[in-house]
Amino acid sequence: MSGLRLFHTTSGVTEVAPRLADVEADVQDLVEAHMETMLGVRFLASEYSTGSVHGGRIDSLGLDENGAPVIVEYKRATDAGVIHQGLFYLSWLMDHRDEFQRLVRHRLGTEAAAGVLWSAPRLICVAGDFTRYDVHAVREHRRSIDLVRYRFYGDHHIGLETVASVTGHATVSRMARRRRAAGGQGGRTTGGAMTELAAAVDETLLGLGNDIVPVQRKQYRAYQRLRNFACVCPPQQAKLLVYLKADPGTVDLVPGFTRDVTGLGHHGTGDLEVQLRTERDLEKAHDMFRMAYAVA
Repeated sequence: MSGLRLFHTTSGVTEVAPRLADVEADVQDLVEAHMETMLGVRFLASEYSTGSVHGGRIDSLGLDENGAPVIVEYKRATDAGVIHQGLFYLSWLMDHRDEFQRLVRHRLGTEAAAGVLWSAPRLICVAGDFTRYDVHAVREHRRSIDLVRYRFYGDHHIGLETVASVTGHATVSRMARRRRAAGGQGGRTTGGAMTELAAAVDETLLGLGNDIVPVQRKQYRAYQRLRNFACVCPPQQAKLLVYLKADPGTVDLVPGFTRDVTGLGHHGTGDLEVQLRTERDLEKAHDMFRMAYAVA
């Protein structure tokens, strides 16, 4: 379980006592207005109709930082049906890929539509609370599901806390993970020290917590809780680039080791670039890895 993340939606003073929303729509409206900041998901559509035959209406549709389709379902309080409802819509989505890609193309452009990651669709359930049966249920499914508890603090703040996060990716052995992390693009491997360093970085990042989902893209490998916190590019000849979701202003930047890449184009996500050349560099970067993980 991750710690509570408090989001300031407008200026104001946080009240001490948390509360539930008056109506479910209050939660949905607030999350949709700040979806990329809160969930790491680009908003696509609200109350999306699944057609007269299916007869449903998806609360929110989005695309996460790695291009994976995301369905978000909301409940004001505790509702045993939210997971099953979300999975029902997720099945519909997988059967209507062309329709989803047309929506992505219309909202985000051709490049985003071409890069949709269909191997890792996600369901995010945002509710006032969940039961132990809900937590058990998501662990029995093969889909990627996040259960997120919300609370309002006054009129201007919302807190989100991940109750459970389960990846739908097939389980692979540690050795297979290390080979994949070291292999980079298209399964191509680099030799020697950089291969070993990439494997050590993979093991270090995954070792930060048991709620981390690795997502493999051609250009990078993301490490995700509810949102990405680190992205690792394929090894270069003499260095390994890691991009962290961390504020570069909180770090003493060292030329040749750390760099502020805010606003600069690069593969993956994150504003802090870390250049690793040796195992010693990895040791020095560990605190920055933990800092990015803590706020994801």
